[in-house]
Amino acid sequence: MKGNKNTFTILSCTALVMLAVISRIINTETHWYGFAPVVAISLFSGAILKNKAYAYLLPLAVYLLSDIFLGLFTGTQGFYGISQFFVYGAMALVVLLGTGMRRPKPLRILGFTLGGSAIFWIVSNLGVFAAGYYGYSFEGLTTTYLMAIPFYTPMGSGMFINAFVGDLLFSGLLFGIYALISQYSAASRLGLAAKK
Repeated sequence: MKGNKNTFTILSCTALVMLAVISRIINTETHWYGFAPVVAISLFSGAILKNKAYAYLLPLAVYLLSDIFLGLFTGTQGFYGISQFFVYGAMALVVLLGTGMRRPKPLRILGFTLGGSAIFWIVSNLGVFAAGYYGYSFEGLTTTYLMAIPFYTPMGSGMFINAFVGDLLFSGLLFGIYALISQYSAASRLGLAAKK
């Protein structure tokens, strides 16, 4: 029985990685930046996966595989410098946040999702500053975050809204599907126990 559970976990993680990679590639190619399930997967894997190595590996694999694909097969730059390390680090921080969720309940999922989105926004924009897009001064730091504030610039608005809506939608889907599978699995085990 334990072998079946491990196989199911590995297959589920692989499916999540592939869906997220495809989603990120499609979103990048259609310029729907940020509307991808990567923050949701980071939060979900931190909260649900018992093996924390898998929990951290899952979102990092999504970014790595999609960056490789984007760099090799599209006009989008897959690897883009120091700011990319901040993006990867932000995903690891969201996984860490997810490990503190304990029991996933709707309001808790909502709060953790918004927290994960905020962590990603803060850390990834710090990467933009570290890359020197607006200079290495206090003014450059403030400009970096001003340019990313929603409703201040069109790109900041689009990315911010896409990210928050996507994070909420995909977190709801992942945790909702997980809850349904868990209920079905528990009911199946009770049915099998009753037959014995």
